[in-house]
Amino acid sequence: MTPWFDPTQVFIGGRWQPCAGGTTLPLENPSTGEEIGRIARGDHRDIDAAVQAAEAALQGEWGALTAAERGRLLLHLGQLVSEHFDALAEMEATDVGKPLQQAKNDVIALARYCEFYGGAADKVMGETIPFQNGFTVYTLREPHGVTGHIVPWNYPMQIIGRSIGAALAMGNACVLKPAEEACLTALAFADLARQAGFPPGALNVVPGLGDEAGAALTAHPGVRHLSFTGSVGTGRKVQAAAAENLVPVTLELGGKSPQLVFKDADVDKALPFLVNAGIQNAGQTCSASSRILVQRDRMDEVTERMAEAYRALRVGPAMADLNVGPLISARQKDIVESYLSLADPSEVIARGEVLDNAPKGGHYVAPTLISGLDPDHRLAQEEIFGPVQVLLPFEDEEDAVRIANGTAYGLVASVWSSDGGRQMRLAKRLRAGQVFLNNYGAAGGVELPFGGVGHSGHGREKGFEALYGFSALKTVAAHHG
Repeated sequence: MTPWFDPTQVFIGGRWQPCAGGTTLPLENPSTGEEIGRIARGDHRDIDAAVQAAEAALQGEWGALTAAERGRLLLHLGQLVSEHFDALAEMEATDVGKPLQQAKNDVIALARYCEFYGGAADKVMGETIPFQNGFTVYTLREPHGVTGHIVPWNYPMQIIGRSIGAALAMGNACVLKPAEEACLTALAFADLARQAGFPPGALNVVPGLGDEAGAALTAHPGVRHLSFTGSVGTGRKVQAAAAENLVPVTLELGGKSPQLVFKDADVDKALPFLVNAGIQNAGQTCSASSRILVQRDRMDEVTERMAEAYRALRVGPAMADLNVGPLISARQKDIVESYLSLADPSEVIARGEVLDNAPKGGHYVAPTLISGLDPDHRLAQEEIFGPVQVLLPFEDEEDAVRIANGTAYGLVASVWSSDGGRQMRLAKRLRAGQVFLNNYGAAGGVELPFGGVGHSGHGREKGFEALYGFSALKTVAAHHG
């Protein structure tokens, strides 16, 4: 896998250039533990240059474009993403460690985000407001200006699509700081934007360490909106930094998302969702379903069937395209294994299998299904960010809601039941930004607003709602007297 661009450089003002410090960081293949290349170690000087380039773009060619013209550029970018399908998928699989088919799905999603926001760019309307005689009052949606974006390593392409796509559609100029663990597709996206004809400075990408480039971006006084996806701890720091400059923040943080299986559920239909939503991308997904709540009448059946499915799971290198790939790093593997050590052996119901020939330097953890815990146990309360799911029984609706809402998080929830009244009741009562009824995730749902409450963050990305988040509302009152 050889990128067509130079990952040891930063992308600022429409061109590739060495970072100010002239140093690089290693990039590791999680499947093998081996170094596969190096990336630029950007710092505050590069961030400042990127913000200045973004400001210049807003005052120049980029700021002068109409919404329709911005939309055409995004549509062209989506076409280029599709044309580079195989290269981007291989890049993402190798860099992140996710199975190849999952990486292919991410390329499809990135192209779809570009298409969606390209088509939506000229369809964000204001409104007229009835007011006193002699006045005409209306509202406008305007870009914030320079927007800062910090994306994690688990889904670079998807999160870039939903964040950068919406921001560009609204006319903002973006500065992106991708995660240092996996950022090749972020850099590739920058070069594809250049090829698509985006004016210099509309999109700038500076890789580097979080406490260097990331901290500089969140604290920069020229940034007018921040979008961050990542851990709760870092999210607090981002929000605190934004508060110093009084700029709005979209935070998409962690989750401990439940699926509720009632006794009248179609378990045959539910089973693939119950399992796959917890092990996709090795469980390194903010919206992973890490808690499976089952009404006691069906607990034995669901436990047995999930255990059977878990024992069939195979773990290996990303390019082997198995059920589960490696974790992103040795550090993440240590974290997951430390959580697993909290479970008594009798509570481990089933495990998947790491292939014997999987590279010894890879960061592999067998998917693990756990039962018999109290809902307040750390394994049932804290985000593990690995392929670990906990089965918890409940008695009735009240008990299910109590357990489901009994964590600090509130990102996603799912209800499996044939009772339409129950579906509607629980959709309102569950503390989550998204609730799925007899499904989980809706296959990604580019069109569906996404975000959480509590420790899962605030603000919304994806769908049309993101366009409102990446714009400011202006009220105009014209007096005719």
